[in-house]
Amino acid sequence: MLAGYLLIMTALGAGLYFLIRSKTGSPRGGSRTAGRPDGTCPAAGLRRGWLALARHVTGTAVGGYLLLMAVVIAYYYGVAQVAGDFITSAFTGTAMLIAIALPLWGAASWLTERRRQRASHDAGEREARSP
Repeated sequence: MLAGYLLIMTALGAGLYFLIRSKTGSPRGGSRTAGRPDGTCPAAGLRRGWLALARHVTGTAVGGYLLLMAVVIAYYYGVAQVAGDFITSAFTGTAMLIAIALPLWGAASWLTERRRQRASHDAGEREARSP
């Protein structure tokens, strides 16, 4: 359990380090002013829109599923050695949860974005009408 905790904390720490490093441009936190006039730098290869979001979510879901299955197999063969259809159930049950959750998450995201765009559009119209 300690090893798993340390692996997760190391991965999160490395992710935070690289995130900060990519935003500032240097590992020590110095800012890089080349790029935009406001001193910010666009991330290389940054994509926006629904296709980029779908690609990111799909990659995260597939990567998370594969990581979970690796942990299940390691647990099954290394620790528990549970009899029966444990691995089959783990693979199919997790795949079913992903198949149910991703479309629902996508629909909720779409509705939220649509509501946000409608609210910003309505606010823009009110500002245009006011003297």
